[in-house]
Amino acid sequence: MSSTFGKLLTISTFGESHGPAVGVVLDGCPPGIPVTAEAVQRDLDRRRPGQSAVTTQRKEPDKVEILSGVFEGVTTGATIALVVRSVDARSGDYSNLKDLFRPGHADYTYWVKYGVRDYRGSGRSSGRETVGRVAAGAIARLIMSGIGARVQAYTVQVADIVAEKRDLEFAEENPVRCPDREKGPLMERAILDAREAGDSLGGVVEICATGVPAGLGDPVMDKLDALLAWGLMSIGAVKGFEIGDGFASARRRGSEMNDRMSREGFATNHSGGILGGISTGEPILTRIAVKPPSSIAIPQKTVDVAGQERDFAITGRHDPCLCPRVVPVAEAMTCLTLADALLRQRAIEPWRARIEDPLHKVST
Repeated sequence: MSSTFGKLLTISTFGESHGPAVGVVLDGCPPGIPVTAEAVQRDLDRRRPGQSAVTTQRKEPDKVEILSGVFEGVTTGATIALVVRSVDARSGDYSNLKDLFRPGHADYTYWVKYGVRDYRGSGRSSGRETVGRVAAGAIARLIMSGIGARVQAYTVQVADIVAEKRDLEFAEENPVRCPDREKGPLMERAILDAREAGDSLGGVVEICATGVPAGLGDPVMDKLDALLAWGLMSIGAVKGFEIGDGFASARRRGSEMNDRMSREGFATNHSGGILGGISTGEPILTRIAVKPPSSIAIPQKTVDVAGQERDFAITGRHDPCLCPRVVPVAEAMTCLTLADALLRQRAIEPWRARIEDPLHKVST
């Protein structure tokens, strides 16, 4: 089973939804990066369950423990291990699902591939696996902030309600994490209505990375946009990815799509900050489509491991919409991808002549 991401800066997550703990091993982090448990905890608190009525009501403090790789507040260059203990798992909620294949879940695919599956809260395919990603992403965020880069994600669509404005401060002031003051309350109401009906909703999360220097990315197989797609599409429930104008570019002409350059830089950013798989220095803008949570209270039909048709209903505590909690996970995977690309770029710099970028005034 693959649980590792990255090339130079690598993470390996571990743990199951209803196991004693989840966490991550982070390798390749440079020494001297200021890291505290509080800094990691800030991102974990944004991901943890039970934050509002629009998320699962499972109560997990998600308190992080730094086991290695940090001494006197800075990274040492050694492997960093981060762990979060589970305290509010209710495995009994899943006992009636032990032999069933739930629609929309990974029950059947895990069973047919491995011959065994952890049915308690979906095991490794649970959203709880993302705790390790967010913990490691918090450290990657510190690496990126050291060069002045900033990564923020937000919910731009829930069902057919689409945000039209980008007030990024407001995005962290409402439970849906929507950047539109008018559409945010409508999204919240739609999610609560779906929960009341025993159903769920999907949506779209947008991620904006600013201050990323030009020159990151390794064509042709490790293009930066390809690596971002890998990281973001590896998040459970994510079913689509686009960058810049994305699928809208299929409706445009080249004269409309091309990002014109001038002495001051790029006049437009239809490409989303990446050309030829290499960052341009413009904001990197990506979006991911998040499917509706598969665990719904509405009675459903399925088959069991013996191939017999069964009627069943899912009980327990589940998210009616995943977007609010996917936001910090998307930020984490973006930070990890960019930090890895930054370290890879620094690794080749001593081997070539340094030239001054006339557009962005950064030494590449």
